[in-house]
Amino acid sequence: MQKFQPLHLAFSLLGGLVLLFIIAPLLGLVLATPLADLLETTADKEVQDSIVLTLSVSFFATLFFAVAAIPFSYMLARNSFPFKKLVSGIIDIPIVIPHSAAGIAILGFVARDSALGNLASKIGLSFVGHPLGIGLAMAFVSIPFLINAARDGFEQVPVRLEKAAMNLGASPLRVFFTISLPLAWRSVITGLIMMFARGMSEFGAVIIVAYHPIITPVLIYERFGAFGLKYARPVAVVFILVCLLFFVLLRWLADSSKKE
Repeated sequence: MQKFQPLHLAFSLLGGLVLLFIIAPLLGLVLATPLADLLETTADKEVQDSIVLTLSVSFFATLFFAVAAIPFSYMLARNSFPFKKLVSGIIDIPIVIPHSAAGIAILGFVARDSALGNLASKIGLSFVGHPLGIGLAMAFVSIPFLINAARDGFEQVPVRLEKAAMNLGASPLRVFFTISLPLAWRSVITGLIMMFARGMSEFGAVIIVAYHPIITPVLIYERFGAFGLKYARPVAVVFILVCLLFFVLLRWLADSSKKE
């Protein structure tokens, strides 16, 4: 039996306070929302459309940018090069800057008078006020989570295993897909989930780039500003429950794949 230590008790109490700080506002939000309001909000087509848009755009933005972000993470884990620390700092910029500033930066990047916006307009596309713009805003603020998690995972893969495979004649690409990526898969999956979750919760950057079509975080803000807490709260509760459901489902699928 482990000997009782007052320090462990003190740390446990402090941990309990932290958990209470996280749980109490969410629990209060749920308990303050009548079931009838939740059911009515769940049946609201505007709420349904906003949730589908939010989840789908964040999901596809995560998959699209993962194609480049995961190999980039591997390069960061395996190579030393000039200004590597500067590159790592640049990756973390979207996390530390105000998201309203991130939205303005993205808007300037994709506006019709920009190079990218002008090119898109020639083929009939416009990022501003379009799901593509929403996806770029979501990806901008969330991609550091994927890059950092995947890089940490690749750093844990023993280099000797990769070298042994290459000595046996495997190409670097084959080594990446058959050794490096499978061994770092836990961290890569964590990064993908965190990027997806962070993207679908984004508000500040998205509202500047594309107020409409409206995603759920923007809808919550709009209803709060127009009608007050009573009308915004049910939407917030429904969206939180949906987010938790998807988060738990993704975690369960990831854990299931690791056990196979």
